[in-house]
Amino acid sequence: MESKTYLKNLRESPKKLRFFLPEIKKRKPANALDYLYYAPQKAAKVMYQALKSALSNAKNSLKVDENLLEWKLLTVEEGYKLKRNRPGGRGTPKPFKIRFSHIKIVLSAKSTEQFQKKPSDKRVYDAEEKIAVKKTKK
Repeated sequence: MESKTYLKNLRESPKKLRFFLPEIKKRKPANALDYLYYAPQKAAKVMYQALKSALSNAKNSLKVDENLLEWKLLTVEEGYKLKRNRPGGRGTPKPFKIRFSHIKIVLSAKSTEQFQKKPSDKRVYDAEEKIAVKKTKK
């Protein structure tokens, strides 16, 4: 089970957003929110809002606690570019680009089978097996 979130046309350059990807991927999605909340960059605020939206989407659609979510895909892609000009020396235009980006987040839920309780006393099962083996030998 997975939840997809795709945020388009964010007015932050992809290069500035990609700066946070390695550090975010090391952490669980719920813990990455804390990291981004205290980062001073504007790009961190944009990533925080995107990740918060993705987590709430995943919790509502998958009906799972946010601690059971893990990364499946986290990418920052280039959006469109606005070409603009600044005035330069002797009336010449100096071109620059305003870059936009898209963030794609796919979260998957860990299987709950990993967290189910295993038999607490293994010795009981071993003893029952030994009794069954002894009966078959007689």
